[in-house]
Amino acid sequence: MTFTRRQWMGAAAAGAATTAWPGAFAQAGGLKISHQFPGGSLTEGDFRDRLCRKFAAEIDKRSGGALKASVYPGSSLMKTNAQFSAMRKGALDMSLVPLSYAGGEVAETNAGLMPALVPSYEQGAAWKTAEVGKLLSKVLDDKGVIIVSWVWQAGGVASRARQLVTPDDAKGLKVRGGSREMDMMLKTAGASVITLPSNEIYAAMQTGAMDAAMTSSTSFISFKLEEIAKHLTSGRQRTYWFMLEPLMISKEVFGKLPKAQQDIVMAVGAELEVFARDAAKADDKAAAEIYAKAGAKVYDMDEPTLKKWQAIARDTAWKDFADKNESCAAIIKAAQKLL
Repeated sequence: MTFTRRQWMGAAAAGAATTAWPGAFAQAGGLKISHQFPGGSLTEGDFRDRLCRKFAAEIDKRSGGALKASVYPGSSLMKTNAQFSAMRKGALDMSLVPLSYAGGEVAETNAGLMPALVPSYEQGAAWKTAEVGKLLSKVLDDKGVIIVSWVWQAGGVASRARQLVTPDDAKGLKVRGGSREMDMMLKTAGASVITLPSNEIYAAMQTGAMDAAMTSSTSFISFKLEEIAKHLTSGRQRTYWFMLEPLMISKEVFGKLPKAQQDIVMAVGAELEVFARDAAKADDKAAAEIYAKAGAKVYDMDEPTLKKWQAIARDTAWKDFADKNESCAAIIKAAQKLL
């Protein structure tokens, strides 16, 4: 088959257009957003899934249809623990994932689930513009990932055999803490630790492989742990368990978007932070109500108990984190300025 000069020029021009307009891929297939949580709709279900769907709907609207996104819940697009690494490589566009899941790859991300370091939503929100947030954002940027929405969630403990409220309660229990640092605090209190993603908690507790699990209030609801848990330590008042679960985008993918679309992505992401905070707080209360209705005993943590856990965390997890490298030391020091 032969081509005329005009056909060659037309083909070259088409190729150049595709290369020159980085947003072309967004029209063809759109951004793919992966997460591990149960799927729902814009108005029903896990708020983290709803946040992703709201994000997709709003960027489509503001870009006049030029920038679209599809949401893949329940680890249906990619395995949970592969998401962060895939974003770094540009193999995954976006994900809403617990930041500390990347702790084995990027030590600094463990700050996203550091026991007793963030005691309230207000303090968590302050990270974004404070020194600690800027330091963490710089690390992520260097690793190829950009935070689009800062999402913090309180959590607690669901357990089968007995309550886990005070450090003394932890002795002899097999517990899922959710991060290496949380596990360090639990071990010091006398627990055995189990490591697995939150979407595997139900099966582990059901089989007896695990006695108790720490996770967010929303996950306590979405994964229906009230069906097997007999005790819940709630995060609705105070807790040592606050997790950063941001919506993130691959720096490589973000860099290929036109400036106007980049601005839309970041603007919509920032606006959804209020939705996330309000929804997380609502889930803290809802989780306590759901578990109580199911027959579980619900406990609230008082200030003296929180201080006991914080003392353990300071001497174990915080110290260990600071000793990792200069960057981790700077992050933990900056975070403590907000206490």
